[in-house]
Amino acid sequence: MASEEKSLNFIEQIIEEDVKSGLSNTKLRFRFPPEPNGYLHIGHASSIALNFGLGIDYQSPVNLRFDDTNPEKEEQEFVDAIKKDVEWLGYTWAEECYASDYFQQLYDWAVFLIKKDKAYVDSQTSEEMAIQKGTPTTPGTDSPYRNRSVEENLDLFERMKNGEFEAGTHILRAKIDMKSTNMLMRDPIMYRILHKHHHRTGDAWKIYPMYDWAHGQSDYLEQISHSFCTLEFLPHRELYDWFLDQILDENKLRPKQREFARRNLSHTVVSKRKLQQLVKEKHVNGWDDPRMSTISGLRRRGYTAASLRNFANTIGIAKRDNLINVSVLEFCIREDLNKIAPRVMAVLDPVKLVITNYPEGKEEWLEAENNQEDENAGFRKVPFSRELYIEREDFLEEAPAKYFRLTLGKEVRLKNAYIIKGESVIKDAEGNITEIHVTYDTDSLSGSGTEASQRKVSGTLHWVSIKHALEAEVRLYDRLFTDEAPDSYKEKNFLDFVNPNSLEIVTGYVEPSLSTAQNEDKFQFQRLGYFTVDKDSTPSKLVFNKTVGLKDAWEEKGKKEENSINNSLKDINKYFKVETKAERIAIESAIGENIKNISTFSLLQNSLKKNINNNKASLLFSQFILKYSNWKSTDFEEEDIKKLYSMSLKSESTYVRSKALLNLRDIESEDLRNQFSDEILKLYSNPPKNASEREIEILSEMVKK
Repeated sequence: MASEEKSLNFIEQIIEEDVKSGLSNTKLRFRFPPEPNGYLHIGHASSIALNFGLGIDYQSPVNLRFDDTNPEKEEQEFVDAIKKDVEWLGYTWAEECYASDYFQQLYDWAVFLIKKDKAYVDSQTSEEMAIQKGTPTTPGTDSPYRNRSVEENLDLFERMKNGEFEAGTHILRAKIDMKSTNMLMRDPIMYRILHKHHHRTGDAWKIYPMYDWAHGQSDYLEQISHSFCTLEFLPHRELYDWFLDQILDENKLRPKQREFARRNLSHTVVSKRKLQQLVKEKHVNGWDDPRMSTISGLRRRGYTAASLRNFANTIGIAKRDNLINVSVLEFCIREDLNKIAPRVMAVLDPVKLVITNYPEGKEEWLEAENNQEDENAGFRKVPFSRELYIEREDFLEEAPAKYFRLTLGKEVRLKNAYIIKGESVIKDAEGNITEIHVTYDTDSLSGSGTEASQRKVSGTLHWVSIKHALEAEVRLYDRLFTDEAPDSYKEKNFLDFVNPNSLEIVTGYVEPSLSTAQNEDKFQFQRLGYFTVDKDSTPSKLVFNKTVGLKDAWEEKGKKEENSINNSLKDINKYFKVETKAERIAIESAIGENIKNISTFSLLQNSLKKNINNNKASLLFSQFILKYSNWKSTDFEEEDIKKLYSMSLKSESTYVRSKALLNLRDIESEDLRNQFSDEILKLYSNPPKNASEREIEILSEMVKK
């Protein structure tokens, strides 16, 4: 490699082995081949970083090629957006290519295959083809049109091209092997009829090549040495090679397809179809909504190109699909912004603070450091006056001993300013605090070197001067989904996990130095997090987007929910040891409250799954999950629910059986309830010796219902 020695990933090892086997470094060429049917997302960022990174490491060209073979979904808007994103990420392509540039050559090669009797026009319906193609365990059967003459196929294919047939009337298929164990090799489709306007070729073509036909041949025409795809294209490799075999000139470089795993990101979706659904159904405000996983959305939220490149390098390249926690991405942006973002003061939930012994009409301009991580960032002046805003949560009238913010009778420091002491409050008719009155120590100015200025106090608060502060709209963005893998559940729609609190808009106040802030300027609002100027911002109305907090609040939330599960599992053992009904009700109530407060569906589902065993405490806990969680039984995997009820109704414990019966009685799915009618009848007819009166009462109610 051109760069300094480093540990190689398996992709780089493939290239190194090819070079050692005789492939000239001058023949190395890579490509990034997006389909222009949507905006690029975080998954594409990793692929971009891989291919363009290889180009940098090997000092080799990288093409940007648009696989524009489906005019039904592709638009020039997406082409422009993709180019903009790649450039913003910091990469330069060698050639801008389009699969549509090769339509004539692809057509000519298709004619060549027909003449070699390696392709034919099929006139079956899609339903007939699906039957004829077979299944993974049964071979396919030949199409009745498979043995059309070369002359008839050439005639039909030319007429398809000329637009003489309706869409769906005919297709062109490769003639390979209908008994292949790889279903992609069972005479795959090469061309279909589409009477659609193409964003580049207009109405010139009435037939369009399928991806598998266009992709490898485009690589070959561009003399791409290594064509890297995600793992779902591994079964396509055999077809990729077969197509190349048919048209290959031995004097030219043969491209090599190899695959790497997707690195899926938690708490988001990257399917273009699902991203489009979010936009169309207005769950978000466009493709560049800061909650979206699109590169343009992340950019608008305040992510830097450097942080996305660093994220791609951090997660690396793997051979197996993996779910990367979004906290890794958030760490990358925190790390970058910590180095480059100026520190400023802003108050988002203001309460008025009056320094009663500060002269009315007086103001000072105090020196504040811009970024302690950057010695060249310098200092700025911030105005200080008698009346300030501080965060409402930074004051408690009556505070516990370990409260380190402002309260009555205690001192705190105002950032870059003075030490103040809480004296009194003013409240409105409803008892809400409207003003906090304090006094300040005149000798305690930060950095003044006086003895008072060096006095240690319990905490430091940020603030803004009311007289000088600028009003701003602040958009507090959070994760778009409450679950780490919202589109991974068979029984659930990914939209069920949309976070209703993913956006909160507040009116805040910022220091006057931000009056000239421009779109995409980034700041750390001290003690609050990192924020960026939104494109909606104007000189008369500043708008900021929250990029990320200073700490990972979701990690704390996740740990709290996991602890809640673990504590409940410990407490449930007491349920079987206490003697009175009142004690059991109290234990169940406490566990039920814990379960209600758990919002992460995957945690609940995994907990339920793990506790489907012969242990009575485990079974009872799983039944409590069904009863008290904010999800329906039908939201969980059907096989798990069936197994849980089957084991619970056979449990040695009357408490477990009773809870299972109550849940079945109230279940939303009558079909599921009916599947256990025989077992319920058996329990009713021959109750276990330890059956409680309550269990028999429930059984009687259910049988007679």
